[in-house]
Amino acid sequence: MKNTSSRIAKLGRNHKKRNRGKEMGAEEEVEQKGIELEQQPRSSTQPMTPAQFLSWKRNKDADASARKAEEARKRAEDILAGTVPMNGRELFLHDPLVFDNTRY
Repeated sequence: MKNTSSRIAKLGRNHKKRNRGKEMGAEEEVEQKGIELEQQPRSSTQPMTPAQFLSWKRNKDADASARKAEEARKRAEDILAGTVPMNGRELFLHDPLVFDNTRY
């Protein structure tokens, strides 16, 4: 592991020497970022178990559905108060006869 990181560091230094004064292209930037990431120490986080993931996913979905329901309730209140106009779908669901083409 030590040999690999020192070899990568040497490659990085040699690359910098060769390309002094030149602007980095996108590929070189990506390569440089990869080298920097490899040199950073790994974090000591625990891997997530499937049970932990499912628990997190259930909580996230419950929060999202609660937030969506609250937004829908607030929009319905705003429409009834007249502060927000209805969009086409809401208008059709509210009064489908507005879109009745048989009268024309």
